[in-house]
Amino acid sequence: MVCKAAMGIKAADKLRCPSVAAVARSRLTPWMLRATMTVVLWTCVLQFMAAGNTWGPRVLKGWPSCRTAREAAAVTTTRLAMPDPVVEKTALPPKRIYRNNGYLMVSCNGGLNQMRAAICDMVVIARYLNVTLIVPELDKTSFWNDPSEFQDIFDVEHFITSLRDEVRILRELPPRVKRRVELGRFHSMPPISWSDISYYHKQILPLIRKYKVLHLNRTDARLANNGLPLEIQRLRCRVNYAALKFTSQIEELGRRVIRMLRQNGPFLVLHLRYEMDMLAFSGCTEGCTPKEAKELTRMRYAYPWWKEKVINSIAKRKDGLCPLTPEEIALVLRALDIDRSMQIYIAAGEIYGGKRRMASLTSAYPNVVRKETLLEPSDLMLFQNHSSQMAALDYLVSLESDIFVPTYDGNMAKVVEGHRRYMGFKKTILLDRKLTVELVDQYNSGSLRWDEFSSLIKGVHENRMGSAAARTVIPDRPKEEDYFYANPQECTRDPNLLRTS
Repeated sequence: MVCKAAMGIKAADKLRCPSVAAVARSRLTPWMLRATMTVVLWTCVLQFMAAGNTWGPRVLKGWPSCRTAREAAAVTTTRLAMPDPVVEKTALPPKRIYRNNGYLMVSCNGGLNQMRAAICDMVVIARYLNVTLIVPELDKTSFWNDPSEFQDIFDVEHFITSLRDEVRILRELPPRVKRRVELGRFHSMPPISWSDISYYHKQILPLIRKYKVLHLNRTDARLANNGLPLEIQRLRCRVNYAALKFTSQIEELGRRVIRMLRQNGPFLVLHLRYEMDMLAFSGCTEGCTPKEAKELTRMRYAYPWWKEKVINSIAKRKDGLCPLTPEEIALVLRALDIDRSMQIYIAAGEIYGGKRRMASLTSAYPNVVRKETLLEPSDLMLFQNHSSQMAALDYLVSLESDIFVPTYDGNMAKVVEGHRRYMGFKKTILLDRKLTVELVDQYNSGSLRWDEFSSLIKGVHENRMGSAAARTVIPDRPKEEDYFYANPQECTRDPNLLRTS
């Protein structure tokens, strides 16, 4: 500014501002001036940041600085000298080396726990046939129409790596083999139910060797409960209790629900199988209005794969083949002296009849909760319309409960029962439905006083609390004997129950 003022007064003063004169003579354009000033300013800024190296916009860090080569080398040497943070990795089992006889593809059918047990069986079959198992495909055509893939429910990477010492598992077929399948050069079939391992060696393995790829299109109950070598039974347990982990999202949300329950004391999980689909399928209409009974019948006829159509609800209930109603289970819990203040977590879908049918239970036990009441809608948003993922949450909570009470012996009830036995015989009240409904009817008719009813209910269930017991074996009637996954005695911590059949 001083030089510019002097330029307007004396020619001699122009000599005192040689830089301005030189710029004038060079006829630099304005944009070149701005570029020059920008370079100078950025150089200063970067030098300042290099000196502090602790603040400033992140986008600037890592840009060239004005450090000398010696300074840069010193910083690099310091960084190299600093040890990297230690990240502990779980040691993987060594891969099992075997001659691959072919590839096994499986399509599971049913709900979450029916598929879970089937996956365990398929791993065992793949292991003992020396074949490569492709990650199982889950059922998307059942009543629930759940589009979930295996990796949406289970930790697929853990599943593959944790079993690598037993069987090779791939996410999908190798490209060359995949082309064979696309061309129809494979074999698809349902295996025979309740088969032992010799059936798979004699009937299934030759088909795999012939076609290279075998697709088992039904997987439920395809391996026997009993009569299998001890190592096969223990591998089933290893898959079920170690390899099949839920995804981190499901695990984290499950732990959160458990923490919320634990903050308020002990809790009981009631697997109340009184949803619309269960009642329609079973034909059980106890306590329903005539209109509701007709609605359930129409639903049963609407699904062609539900083969049993004409059902006598009264006779079926007396035979103990119906899930207990909310009113019946309220009486049973009271008779068993379950404390009124106990939290009752309902592990189920929407109860048919809603609040009207739940009134007896919520009156007897005011602390009735479910995941939908404990969590915000946003917490469950990703799981909506994915029944298997919602069931996985209930499964985790059921495992950790102080008491587990299933009102029907479906797949979830059986698999959770077995898992709780494996965890140390956690208390599971296995209701004798046939005797229970008989006693309930006697009490409701006035032929039994409350103290008599309560005493009889306790007596019936005294030895039905999920303690150690040998599986019931019924030769030639596997459907009627105890289910392996409800009582995996070969894997429990009670050595007195270990035996080879």
